[in-house]
Amino acid sequence: MALSPVTSNALAADSKSLNALKFQAGQDTPAAIKETAKQLESLFMRELIKSMREATQKSGLLDSSAGDMSTDLLDQQLSVTMSGQPGGLSAAIERQLSRQITRADGTTVGGLEAGAKSAPSSAPAVPVKPGTPSQTSFIQRHNEAATNVEKTSGIPASFMLGQAGHETGWGRSEIRNKDGSTSFNLFGIKAGAGWTGKTTTVTTTEYVNGEARKVSAKFRAYDSYEESFQDYAKLINENPRYAEASKKTGSSLAFASELKRAGYATDPNYASKLSRAIDRTEQLRRAYA
Repeated sequence: MALSPVTSNALAADSKSLNALKFQAGQDTPAAIKETAKQLESLFMRELIKSMREATQKSGLLDSSAGDMSTDLLDQQLSVTMSGQPGGLSAAIERQLSRQITRADGTTVGGLEAGAKSAPSSAPAVPVKPGTPSQTSFIQRHNEAATNVEKTSGIPASFMLGQAGHETGWGRSEIRNKDGSTSFNLFGIKAGAGWTGKTTTVTTTEYVNGEARKVSAKFRAYDSYEESFQDYAKLINENPRYAEASKKTGSSLAFASELKRAGYATDPNYASKLSRAIDRTEQLRRAYA
């Protein structure tokens, strides 16, 4: 049984009709599913139009309650008219509802029995571009240390490996002591006034007003790479300066952007460069697993 035009138009103005419409879609034909999807899109479009209206500055000259009501009615009609177009949001909603809504006889509207699994996609998996020799070697060498520190700090191992790889050119440009030995500092953490551990002084690149300059700076030094990972995690989790970054470990770009905003690096393009390194690390670690 298809939905009537009256029900269709009512839904655009009355969100309480949603439950009834979804129930009917589960009991009836794919035509009802199609109409349900259209009305859900209509509700979404109405909220979108409403948000656009609210973001538009009003002059105040012609504002009135009657004018607001007529505008609201117009927006309702626009949302109905704009919904259900080929290739629109309703098509995606229709596919999702067809997979999820189950009839009383145990079959879905799409024809599968309840609990049955859909056929696996025949589309081939997108191959991951192989890492460079330096990327592969770096990730494999430090994966265990990063994984161990992830367990105690909550910072994803891929985030730490990606940043360490970016800071050191995937191990090719590590900070070294005067005698040429490694400082084990994989994250370019400088030795401030409060640092009481080992240090090493090297020439590095800093950006001043967007211009790259070579400067001499003092950096922290460690006894092992794992100690470097541990100190980095402590810095991110305990220094108030990076409090926002520590909350954004669900997104590589958000995490990198917060580090840049907090002043972790002076490179104006640091956030985009770091997020790409993290994303690449995640791809390669999945491929190596």
